[in-house]
Amino acid sequence: MSTFDDRETAFENKFAHDEEMKFRAQARCNKLLGLWAAELLGKTGSDAETYAKEVVLADFEEAGHEDVVRKVAGDLGDLADADTIRGKMTELLLVAKEQILKET
Repeated sequence: MSTFDDRETAFENKFAHDEEMKFRAQARCNKLLGLWAAELLGKTGSDAETYAKEVVLADFEEAGHEDVVRKVAGDLGDLADADTIRGKMTELLLVAKEQILKET
């Protein structure tokens, strides 16, 4: 294998790793958002965990994260508007990335 092929493989591997880390961080962020929203809704324990899983699954409905915002905003009603939820998502994405980096 040539040096060029080695470099190409290395770049492909790095890209795949980076994409996996982004996916894991976003899924973790959605879980944290779900737990935050569950707390606002008065859910605790397994009910909060179940709700957080529903929020994670909502992200698979369409591209982007607006599907999660719509779900959580609809569930929270007057407790939080869409802009508040987006702001919380931004905050929690940083937390999720830190958690994942500590795990690896």
